[in-house]
Amino acid sequence: MKTDELITLMTQDAPRGMRYGRALALALGAGVVVSAILLLSTVGLRHNLASVFDTARVLFKVAITIAFAALAARLVMRIGRPGKELRRPALLLVVPAALVAVAVIAELFTLPADAWRASLVGRNALFCLFFVPVLSIAPFAGLFWALKQGAPQSPSAAGAAVGFAAGTIAAAIYAWHCPDDSPLFLATWYTVAIAGITIAGTVLGRHLLRW
Repeated sequence: MKTDELITLMTQDAPRGMRYGRALALALGAGVVVSAILLLSTVGLRHNLASVFDTARVLFKVAITIAFAALAARLVMRIGRPGKELRRPALLLVVPAALVAVAVIAELFTLPADAWRASLVGRNALFCLFFVPVLSIAPFAGLFWALKQGAPQSPSAAGAAVGFAAGTIAAAIYAWHCPDDSPLFLATWYTVAIAGITIAGTVLGRHLLRW
């Protein structure tokens, strides 16, 4: 019997407090709600959101972070089920990443060189690095709990997927407050924040997602 088949049989026979799909849906829903409430009860939505939401850079920032979060959540859903094909869901993340790269190149061509630094640093770089991880706490904890109801074959990879998903969900929520709209800012500070959460997920997953 192949290893993958053995793992599948073991997970089918193992007792479960809640089915993995239901647990994941509950974790995602609760994580998004808690993080959104945290945003609204602390820094709130962007004060001029109504007047800037129809601009291309704001729409792009919001749409691309939501796309990342949706694709990352799909990856977590599959990584908790042994034997599921992961290559395609992982490769789909290249699409929004490529769009961000194109937006950055367009920004560099559009702006004069002496304006690049201001767009890169923005006004809230340090706050972004602080608050995106804060907003990720609820989905991070919820997704770890959900994966405990599943059977990830690689605890480290599963933890990384959880961290990435939690980070992108937090980024998608924070985007509704963030006044820095440059793709340069998005590609730098959002990425650094999400990368830190992903690393934390990898380390914790190695210890918490063993079975």
